[in-house]
Amino acid sequence: MSLLPRRWRLPYVALLIVIGLLLSVSALQAYDMGGGGRPWEPFLWEFSSVLVIGALALGIHALVGRLRGLPWQRQLVAHALALPMFSALHIAGMFGLRFVVYGLVGLSYHPDELPTLLIYEGGKDAVSYISFCLISRGVWMAQAAERARLELAELRLARLADQVQPHFLFNTLNLISSVMYEDVPRADRLLCQLADLLRQTLAAQARAEHTVAEELALVRPFLDLMQARFGPERLVVQIDADAAASECRLPALLLLAPVENAVKHDVARHRGRVTVSVHAERVGERLLLSVSNHGDTAVPEAPPDPEGGLGLRNLRERLTARYGGAAHVEFGPEGGGMRLRVELPCGC
Repeated sequence: MSLLPRRWRLPYVALLIVIGLLLSVSALQAYDMGGGGRPWEPFLWEFSSVLVIGALALGIHALVGRLRGLPWQRQLVAHALALPMFSALHIAGMFGLRFVVYGLVGLSYHPDELPTLLIYEGGKDAVSYISFCLISRGVWMAQAAERARLELAELRLARLADQVQPHFLFNTLNLISSVMYEDVPRADRLLCQLADLLRQTLAAQARAEHTVAEELALVRPFLDLMQARFGPERLVVQIDADAAASECRLPALLLLAPVENAVKHDVARHRGRVTVSVHAERVGERLLLSVSNHGDTAVPEAPPDPEGGLGLRNLRERLTARYGGAAHVEFGPEGGGMRLRVELPCGC
Protein backbone atom coordinates (compact mmCIF):
# COMPACT_ATOMS: atom_id res chain seq x y z
CA MET A 1 0.00 0.00 0.00
CA SER A 2 3.00 2.33 0.16
CA LEU A 3 2.60 2.85 -3.61
CA LEU A 4 -0.87 4.28 -3.00
CA PRO A 5 -1.51 7.70 -1.40
CA ARG A 6 -3.04 7.38 2.05
CA ARG A 7 -6.34 9.01 1.08
CA TRP A 8 -6.88 6.41 -1.69
CA ARG A 9 -6.07 3.29 0.31
CA LEU A 10 -9.50 2.68 1.82
CA PRO A 11 -11.40 3.35 -1.45
CA TYR A 12 -8.99 1.05 -3.30
CA VAL A 13 -9.53 -1.80 -0.83
CA ALA A 14 -13.28 -1.22 -1.02
CA LEU A 15 -13.12 -1.40 -4.82
CA LEU A 16 -11.27 -4.73 -4.66
CA ILE A 17 -13.85 -6.12 -2.25
CA VAL A 18 -16.73 -5.05 -4.49
CA ILE A 19 -15.08 -6.58 -7.55
CA GLY A 20 -14.38 -9.78 -5.62
CA LEU A 21 -17.98 -10.03 -4.43
CA LEU A 22 -19.41 -9.45 -7.91
CA LEU A 23 -17.14 -12.10 -9.44
CA SER A 24 -17.82 -14.51 -6.57
CA VAL A 25 -21.60 -14.24 -6.89
CA SER A 26 -21.35 -14.86 -10.61
CA ALA A 27 -19.05 -17.86 -10.06
CA LEU A 28 -21.35 -19.21 -7.34
CA GLN A 29 -24.18 -19.58 -9.81
CA ALA A 30 -22.06 -21.70 -12.14
CA TYR A 31 -20.71 -23.61 -9.12
CA ASP A 32 -24.21 -24.48 -7.90
CA MET A 33 -25.26 -25.58 -11.38
CA GLY A 34 -22.25 -27.91 -11.45
CA GLY A 35 -23.32 -29.55 -8.21
CA GLY A 36 -20.73 -28.00 -5.92
CA GLY A 37 -21.23 -28.63 -2.22
CA ARG A 38 -19.08 -25.96 -0.60
CA PRO A 39 -20.47 -22.46 -1.40
CA TRP A 40 -17.42 -20.72 0.03
CA GLU A 41 -15.13 -22.14 -2.65
CA PRO A 42 -16.11 -19.68 -5.44
CA PHE A 43 -15.47 -16.81 -3.02
CA LEU A 44 -12.01 -18.19 -2.22
CA TRP A 45 -11.16 -18.67 -5.89
CA GLU A 46 -12.23 -15.21 -6.96
CA PHE A 47 -10.93 -13.28 -3.96
CA SER A 48 -7.54 -15.01 -4.11
CA SER A 49 -7.20 -13.79 -7.69
CA VAL A 50 -8.57 -10.28 -7.10
CA LEU A 51 -6.41 -9.59 -4.05
CA VAL A 52 -3.19 -10.69 -5.73
CA ILE A 53 -3.97 -8.76 -8.92
CA GLY A 54 -4.92 -5.73 -6.83
CA ALA A 55 -1.48 -5.74 -5.22
CA LEU A 56 0.30 -6.32 -8.53
CA ALA A 57 -1.67 -3.53 -10.21
CA LEU A 58 0.04 -1.04 -7.90
CA GLY A 59 3.39 -2.29 -9.12
CA ILE A 60 2.27 -1.87 -12.73
CA HIS A 61 1.20 1.68 -11.99
CA ALA A 62 4.61 2.46 -10.50
CA LEU A 63 6.34 0.84 -13.48
CA VAL A 64 4.33 2.86 -16.00
CA GLY A 65 5.21 5.99 -14.07
CA ARG A 66 8.93 5.22 -14.13
CA LEU A 67 8.87 4.45 -17.85
CA ARG A 68 7.25 7.75 -18.80
CA GLY A 69 9.44 9.86 -21.00
CA LEU A 70 11.54 6.93 -22.23
CA PRO A 71 11.61 5.98 -25.94
CA TRP A 72 8.73 3.70 -26.85
CA GLN A 73 11.14 0.92 -27.81
CA ARG A 74 12.57 0.80 -24.28
CA GLN A 75 9.09 0.90 -22.79
CA LEU A 76 8.03 -2.00 -25.01
CA VAL A 77 11.02 -4.10 -23.91
CA ALA A 78 10.33 -3.34 -20.24
CA HIS A 79 6.69 -4.39 -20.56
CA ALA A 80 7.64 -7.53 -22.47
CA LEU A 81 9.81 -8.54 -19.53
CA ALA A 82 7.30 -7.45 -16.88
CA LEU A 83 4.29 -9.30 -18.36
CA PRO A 84 5.51 -12.87 -17.70
CA MET A 85 6.70 -11.80 -14.26
CA PHE A 86 3.23 -10.39 -13.55
CA SER A 87 1.59 -13.61 -14.67
CA ALA A 88 3.97 -15.80 -12.66
CA LEU A 89 3.44 -13.75 -9.48
CA HIS A 90 -0.32 -13.80 -10.00
CA ILE A 91 -0.45 -17.56 -10.43
CA ALA A 92 1.92 -18.23 -7.54
CA GLY A 93 0.15 -15.85 -5.17
CA MET A 94 -3.36 -16.91 -6.12
CA PHE A 95 -2.77 -20.65 -5.80
CA GLY A 96 -0.60 -20.14 -2.75
CA LEU A 97 -3.55 -18.53 -0.94
CA ARG A 98 -5.84 -21.31 -2.04
CA PHE A 99 -3.50 -24.05 -0.82
CA VAL A 100 -3.21 -22.29 2.55
CA VAL A 101 -6.98 -21.96 3.04
CA TYR A 102 -7.70 -25.52 1.92
CA GLY A 103 -5.00 -26.76 4.24
CA LEU A 104 -6.48 -24.85 7.18
CA VAL A 105 -9.90 -26.46 6.67
CA GLY A 106 -8.37 -29.91 6.19
CA LEU A 107 -9.20 -30.34 2.53
CA SER A 108 -7.03 -31.19 -0.44
CA TYR A 109 -6.86 -28.92 -3.46
CA HIS A 110 -6.03 -30.17 -6.94
CA PRO A 111 -5.63 -27.43 -9.56
CA ASP A 112 -5.14 -28.10 -13.26
CA GLU A 113 -1.78 -29.18 -14.60
CA LEU A 114 0.85 -26.44 -14.81
CA PRO A 115 0.91 -26.17 -18.65
CA THR A 116 -2.87 -25.79 -18.68
CA LEU A 117 -2.69 -23.17 -15.92
CA LEU A 118 -0.01 -21.20 -17.74
CA ILE A 119 -2.01 -21.12 -20.95
CA TYR A 120 -5.38 -20.39 -19.32
CA GLU A 121 -4.21 -17.91 -16.69
CA GLY A 122 -1.49 -16.43 -18.91
CA GLY A 123 -3.99 -15.37 -21.53
CA LYS A 124 -6.19 -13.65 -18.95
CA ASP A 125 -3.15 -12.06 -17.31
CA ALA A 126 -2.01 -10.59 -20.62
CA VAL A 127 -5.40 -8.90 -21.06
CA SER A 128 -5.33 -7.70 -17.44
CA TYR A 129 -1.77 -6.40 -17.75
CA ILE A 130 -2.49 -4.41 -20.92
CA SER A 131 -5.69 -3.00 -19.38
CA PHE A 132 -3.85 -1.92 -16.23
CA CYS A 133 -1.12 -0.28 -18.31
CA LEU A 134 -3.64 1.74 -20.29
CA ILE A 135 -5.54 2.77 -17.16
CA SER A 136 -2.32 3.67 -15.36
CA ARG A 137 -1.09 5.72 -18.30
CA GLY A 138 -4.36 7.65 -18.26
CA VAL A 139 -4.00 8.26 -14.51
CA TRP A 140 -0.42 9.50 -14.89
CA MET A 141 -1.45 11.80 -17.75
CA ALA A 142 -4.33 13.20 -15.68
CA GLN A 143 -1.99 13.79 -12.73
CA ALA A 144 0.52 15.52 -14.98
CA ALA A 145 -2.23 17.72 -16.42
CA GLU A 146 -3.43 18.59 -12.92
CA ARG A 147 0.10 19.48 -11.81
CA ALA A 148 0.49 21.67 -14.89
CA ARG A 149 -2.82 23.35 -14.13
CA LEU A 150 -1.78 24.02 -10.53
CA GLU A 151 1.60 25.38 -11.62
CA LEU A 152 -0.13 27.65 -14.13
CA ALA A 153 -2.55 28.80 -11.44
CA GLU A 154 0.36 29.54 -9.10
CA LEU A 155 2.12 31.56 -11.80
CA ARG A 156 -1.10 33.41 -12.51
CA LEU A 157 -1.58 34.13 -8.82
CA ALA A 158 1.96 35.42 -8.58
CA ARG A 159 1.41 37.71 -11.57
CA LEU A 160 -1.82 39.04 -10.15
CA ALA A 161 -0.28 39.55 -6.71
CA ASP A 162 2.59 41.47 -8.30
CA GLN A 163 0.05 43.92 -9.72
CA VAL A 164 -1.17 44.86 -6.25
CA GLN A 165 2.06 46.39 -5.03
CA PRO A 166 2.71 48.95 -7.84
CA HIS A 167 -0.96 49.90 -8.11
CA PHE A 168 -1.22 50.57 -4.39
CA LEU A 169 2.12 52.37 -4.30
CA PHE A 170 1.43 54.75 -7.18
CA ASN A 171 -2.01 55.74 -5.89
CA THR A 172 -0.72 56.33 -2.38
CA LEU A 173 2.18 58.45 -3.63
CA ASN A 174 -0.28 60.51 -5.66
CA LEU A 175 -2.30 61.15 -2.51
CA ILE A 176 0.79 62.18 -0.56
CA SER A 177 2.01 64.46 -3.33
CA SER A 178 -1.06 66.65 -2.91
CA VAL A 179 0.13 67.85 0.52
CA MET A 180 3.87 68.04 -0.07
CA TYR A 181 3.93 71.78 -0.77
CA GLU A 182 1.23 72.69 1.76
CA ASP A 183 2.55 70.92 4.86
CA VAL A 184 6.07 69.49 4.58
CA PRO A 185 6.21 67.93 8.10
CA ARG A 186 2.87 66.26 7.47
CA ALA A 187 4.04 64.92 4.11
CA ASP A 188 7.18 63.61 5.82
CA ARG A 189 5.10 61.73 8.39
CA LEU A 190 2.96 60.27 5.62
CA LEU A 191 6.04 59.09 3.75
CA CYS A 192 7.40 57.40 6.90
CA GLN A 193 4.06 55.67 7.43
CA LEU A 194 4.06 54.61 3.79
CA ALA A 195 7.59 53.17 4.11
CA ASP A 196 6.53 51.09 7.14
CA LEU A 197 3.45 49.86 5.31
CA LEU A 198 5.43 48.91 2.22
CA ARG A 199 7.82 46.84 4.30
CA GLN A 200 4.86 44.95 5.72
CA THR A 201 3.24 44.43 2.31
CA LEU A 202 6.49 43.14 0.82
CA ALA A 203 6.77 40.60 3.62
CA ALA A 204 3.12 39.58 3.13
CA GLN A 205 3.49 39.28 -0.63
CA ALA A 206 6.44 36.92 -0.22
CA ARG A 207 4.22 34.49 1.70
CA ALA A 208 1.38 34.56 -0.89
CA GLU A 209 -1.12 33.55 1.81
CA HIS A 210 -1.74 34.51 5.43
CA THR A 211 -4.50 34.85 8.03
CA VAL A 212 -7.31 37.38 8.11
CA ALA A 213 -5.74 38.87 11.24
CA GLU A 214 -2.50 39.46 9.33
CA GLU A 215 -4.40 40.93 6.39
CA LEU A 216 -6.22 43.38 8.65
CA ALA A 217 -2.87 44.28 10.21
CA LEU A 218 -2.03 45.69 6.75
CA VAL A 219 -5.42 47.32 6.16
CA ARG A 220 -5.36 49.24 9.46
CA PRO A 221 -2.10 51.16 8.84
CA PHE A 222 -3.21 51.94 5.30
CA LEU A 223 -6.44 53.46 6.58
CA ASP A 224 -4.49 55.26 9.28
CA LEU A 225 -2.39 56.72 6.50
CA MET A 226 -5.51 57.79 4.64
CA GLN A 227 -6.99 59.34 7.77
CA ALA A 228 -3.82 61.34 8.16
CA ARG A 229 -4.21 62.41 4.54
CA PHE A 230 -7.90 63.40 4.66
CA GLY A 231 -8.40 63.98 8.36
CA PRO A 232 -10.63 62.06 10.79
CA GLU A 233 -13.47 64.47 10.13
CA ARG A 234 -13.55 63.31 6.49
CA LEU A 235 -12.75 59.63 6.90
CA VAL A 236 -14.21 57.35 9.58
CA VAL A 237 -12.80 53.82 9.80
CA GLN A 238 -14.59 50.74 11.17
CA ILE A 239 -12.80 47.36 11.21
CA ASP A 240 -14.14 44.26 12.94
CA ALA A 241 -13.53 40.52 12.66
CA ASP A 242 -14.68 37.72 14.92
CA ALA A 243 -12.10 35.41 16.46
CA ALA A 244 -13.00 32.47 14.22
CA ALA A 245 -12.66 34.57 11.05
CA SER A 246 -9.31 35.97 12.16
CA GLU A 247 -7.75 32.49 11.98
CA CYS A 248 -8.94 31.80 8.43
CA ARG A 249 -6.37 32.03 5.64
CA LEU A 250 -6.70 33.99 2.42
CA PRO A 251 -4.44 35.27 -0.39
CA ALA A 252 -2.12 38.00 0.85
CA LEU A 253 -3.09 41.61 0.05
CA LEU A 254 -6.57 40.54 -1.03
CA LEU A 255 -8.39 43.36 0.78
CA LEU A 256 -5.87 46.15 0.35
CA ALA A 257 -6.92 47.06 -3.21
CA PRO A 258 -10.69 47.12 -2.45
CA VAL A 259 -10.06 49.28 0.63
CA GLU A 260 -7.86 51.53 -1.46
CA ASN A 261 -10.65 51.85 -4.03
CA ALA A 262 -13.16 52.70 -1.31
CA VAL A 263 -10.94 55.60 -0.31
CA LYS A 264 -9.90 56.64 -3.78
CA HIS A 265 -13.31 56.55 -5.43
CA ASP A 266 -15.47 57.75 -2.56
CA VAL A 267 -13.62 59.62 0.17
CA ALA A 268 -11.65 61.62 -2.38
CA ARG A 269 -14.83 62.46 -4.31
CA HIS A 270 -17.13 63.31 -1.39
CA ARG A 271 -17.37 66.78 0.05
CA GLY A 272 -18.58 65.42 3.39
CA ARG A 273 -17.68 62.60 5.76
CA VAL A 274 -17.37 59.02 4.54
CA THR A 275 -17.29 55.85 6.64
CA VAL A 276 -15.21 52.95 5.34
CA SER A 277 -16.04 49.61 7.00
CA VAL A 278 -14.20 46.30 6.80
CA HIS A 279 -15.93 43.24 8.26
CA ALA A 280 -14.86 39.59 8.51
CA GLU A 281 -17.06 36.76 9.77
CA ARG A 282 -16.83 33.00 9.73
CA VAL A 283 -20.01 31.00 9.08
CA GLY A 284 -19.38 27.27 9.24
CA GLU A 285 -16.50 26.54 6.88
CA ARG A 286 -17.02 29.75 4.91
CA LEU A 287 -15.34 33.12 5.35
CA LEU A 288 -17.47 36.21 4.68
CA LEU A 289 -15.66 39.48 3.99
CA SER A 290 -17.12 42.87 3.21
CA VAL A 291 -15.73 46.31 2.40
CA SER A 292 -18.24 49.16 2.30
CA ASN A 293 -18.28 52.94 2.24
CA HIS A 294 -21.11 55.34 3.03
CA GLY A 295 -21.22 59.11 2.72
CA ASP A 296 -23.15 60.96 5.42
CA THR A 297 -24.59 63.74 3.31
CA ALA A 298 -22.97 64.59 0.02
CA VAL A 299 -23.26 62.56 -3.14
CA PRO A 300 -20.05 61.82 -5.05
CA GLU A 301 -19.31 64.30 -7.77
CA ALA A 302 -18.91 61.40 -10.23
CA PRO A 303 -20.34 57.90 -9.85
CA PRO A 304 -17.80 55.15 -9.10
CA ASP A 305 -16.97 52.46 -11.61
CA PRO A 306 -19.76 49.84 -11.27
CA GLU A 307 -17.21 47.11 -12.05
CA GLY A 308 -14.90 48.24 -9.24
CA GLY A 309 -11.94 49.13 -11.45
CA LEU A 310 -8.61 47.31 -11.67
CA GLY A 311 -8.57 46.41 -7.99
CA LEU A 312 -11.80 44.44 -8.13
CA ARG A 313 -10.91 42.79 -11.43
CA ASN A 314 -7.64 41.71 -9.88
CA LEU A 315 -9.46 40.37 -6.82
CA ARG A 316 -11.90 38.35 -8.96
CA GLU A 317 -9.10 36.82 -11.01
CA ARG A 318 -7.05 35.92 -7.94
CA LEU A 319 -10.02 34.21 -6.29
CA THR A 320 -10.93 32.35 -9.48
CA ALA A 321 -7.35 31.13 -9.91
CA ARG A 322 -7.11 30.10 -6.25
CA TYR A 323 -10.59 28.73 -5.46
CA GLY A 324 -12.40 28.29 -8.78
CA GLY A 325 -16.16 28.30 -8.28
CA ALA A 326 -15.85 27.99 -4.49
CA ALA A 327 -15.43 31.78 -4.11
CA HIS A 328 -18.12 34.38 -4.78
CA VAL A 329 -17.81 38.14 -5.22
CA GLU A 330 -20.62 40.73 -5.21
CA PHE A 331 -20.18 44.45 -5.75
CA GLY A 332 -22.85 47.11 -5.94
CA PRO A 333 -24.56 50.12 -4.40
CA GLU A 334 -25.91 49.97 -0.86
CA GLY A 335 -27.39 52.72 1.31
CA GLY A 336 -25.94 55.62 -0.61
CA GLY A 337 -22.53 53.97 -0.92
CA MET A 338 -20.91 50.88 -2.36
CA ARG A 339 -20.38 47.47 -0.83
CA LEU A 340 -18.09 44.58 -1.78
CA ARG A 341 -18.96 41.13 -0.46
CA VAL A 342 -16.56 38.19 -0.74
CA GLU A 343 -17.32 34.62 0.27
CA LEU A 344 -14.63 31.93 0.14
CA PRO A 345 -13.58 28.73 1.91
CA CYS A 346 -12.06 29.27 5.34
CA GLY A 347 -8.66 27.64 5.06
CA CYS A 348 -6.98 27.30 8.47
